[in-house]
Amino acid sequence: MISVKAVASDRDTSRPMPMRPADLERVKALPLFSGASERLFRDVLAGCFLQRFPAGTTLLMEGDPVDFLYVLMDGSVELGASWNDKDTTLAILRPVSTFILAAVILDAESLMSARTIDRSDILMVSGEAMRRAAGEDAAFGFAVAQEMAGCYRGLVRAIKNQKLRGGLERLANYLITQRLRQGGGATFTLPHEKRMLASLLGMTPENFSRSLATLADYGVEIHGAEVTINRPATLERLAKPDPLIDNHQPVTDTVTGKAQRERWPLPNRDFRAA
Repeated sequence: MISVKAVASDRDTSRPMPMRPADLERVKALPLFSGASERLFRDVLAGCFLQRFPAGTTLLMEGDPVDFLYVLMDGSVELGASWNDKDTTLAILRPVSTFILAAVILDAESLMSARTIDRSDILMVSGEAMRRAAGEDAAFGFAVAQEMAGCYRGLVRAIKNQKLRGGLERLANYLITQRLRQGGGATFTLPHEKRMLASLLGMTPENFSRSLATLADYGVEIHGAEVTINRPATLERLAKPDPLIDNHQPVTDTVTGKAQRERWPLPNRDFRAA
């Protein structure tokens, strides 16, 4: 049996959660753990913590020591950073996702802050147990290396997107990605508030709003959080989506890790709308 502690944080609004067998199965399905033996899986997760946090809870601050690997089971989490009174959003995570893996393996301080966007269930796995297992079990160590390689490739994509494209092109590609990830229909929903999306795309809220208005000339209609792309070919001529920058993997019920997301799609996949 795996002993999971449901603990209260120092925030009165947090809620302890029991670890259900279905939750353990979801964690076991993660590529990071799917190849682990029962013994290793039991040892790594022994004494882990499952906690429900309300929206807006700061899980850790950049510069903090990292004692746990975080696994987002439900909800959503914003990874961000700040410098000289400036804040930015680095990534927005959905279940099931691990985060702060590099800091855990290096036993180093976090380079990012983490904050819940919605009410979120977070599993916290001992960093010491992760490092011990990665050092002792070659297969598990390789799984960790693959996950971190996937994270690295995602970072390279993000840097290329920021450095090679203007704000309007980044926004156009973001909308194309969301359209494909939400089924490919003409109408879809922005998954987060516009201010957060502006930060994620490296834009000010004002530039983000102006860019949304400009995209009307390319057949894009915006009504609140609802977006309709009436002329996808026209928008794609502006965006010029590229599989070496963009990852249009659809959202499915299958649990995937960073490495698996990077293996999709094949480099010769045609991104053009039907």
